[in-house]
Amino acid sequence: MIVSIKDIFKMTGMLIISFCAIIVCTMFLNYHLDLLTVENLITTDISRIFYDAQCNTCIVVSGVSGGCLLLTTVVLLCFYIGHYIETHQKQLGIMKALGYSRFSVAKNFWVFGLPVLAGTGLGYSMAHVIMPKLYEVQNKDGYLPDVPISFHPGLCISLVIVPSLFFALSAVAVSYYKLKIPALWLIREQSKRKVVPAKKDTDMPFLQELEKSNVRQRKSLIFFITFAVFCFAAMTQMSCSMDELASQMMSIMIMAIGIVLAVVTLFIATTSVINANSKTITMMKVFGYSSRECANAVLNGYRPWAYLGFVLGTIYQYVLLKIMVSVVFKDVENVPDYQFDFPVMLITLAAFLILYEAIMFAYTKRMEKLSVKEIMLD
Repeated sequence: MIVSIKDIFKMTGMLIISFCAIIVCTMFLNYHLDLLTVENLITTDISRIFYDAQCNTCIVVSGVSGGCLLLTTVVLLCFYIGHYIETHQKQLGIMKALGYSRFSVAKNFWVFGLPVLAGTGLGYSMAHVIMPKLYEVQNKDGYLPDVPISFHPGLCISLVIVPSLFFALSAVAVSYYKLKIPALWLIREQSKRKVVPAKKDTDMPFLQELEKSNVRQRKSLIFFITFAVFCFAAMTQMSCSMDELASQMMSIMIMAIGIVLAVVTLFIATTSVINANSKTITMMKVFGYSSRECANAVLNGYRPWAYLGFVLGTIYQYVLLKIMVSVVFKDVENVPDYQFDFPVMLITLAAFLILYEAIMFAYTKRMEKLSVKEIMLD
């Protein structure tokens, strides 16, 4: 099996998500380890309270961001492998027919861990570039002694080498499981996926049935679209609500990561939906349906999940900030009580609607350029 440069390029989503996860985890875990080296220099009660709050912040931020992004990367890995097998069934079937065992084919999928290696390596390097500024703003009130920046080899291994090996081995395991398909099925390009019928026979209009069918057949994309809007809603509102709770640098960083994750994940999901329905869209255009009608039939079924992601992201950021203020910084003086910010929520909702509809409009225009001849000859 040969994975081309084009196939690797399609996995840039894993690279970007890994980059975002590691840059956050590296900065805060490195700061936490360096904080431990000055613990014996803490002499006053207020310094001790601030020191404990900073340690707890590092653990919470690293755990929450790293955990969520790890789960997302695992789901994305399974999605990429499934998509690769689905689009290369004939080649994989021929290899199995020639006598290659399932494991001998699956072991080649270790290359799917390379985007994670690139993402974690870039994230770890970028974190060390930004780290001096983080150390400066974390102790802007002067409660702690100067914390020197140290290099921790164990942290490098844990955040760069271990995740890369984990995802390389996971790619082999997932592909081994997904290749449990007879060689003849693969050669004939017979998908193992079963068509999910409607729950009951109805006289539902074609466009409405197509909309519901797309969601039933590609449930994994529900996760990506919901997660994309979740990231946008949570991190945008969180960054705007942290003026009095954190530094401006942290607010900008959180917003940037949220927007990048949202755009990348939404791009992956929407592109997958369009590509999977390219033949359907072209045939609809032949029968006189407009690009707008095609877009609504293909994409509208995911719109409620996008709104659900916004609601979940809003609740998540409020609960997280409330915990930070009520638990982590409960003993620190002059920390304001956090209340839900409705104006920020409304502004974020308006920004989300503009961004989402702009992306949908762009893909509607893309549908107009689909060539019937190219699709039929594919």
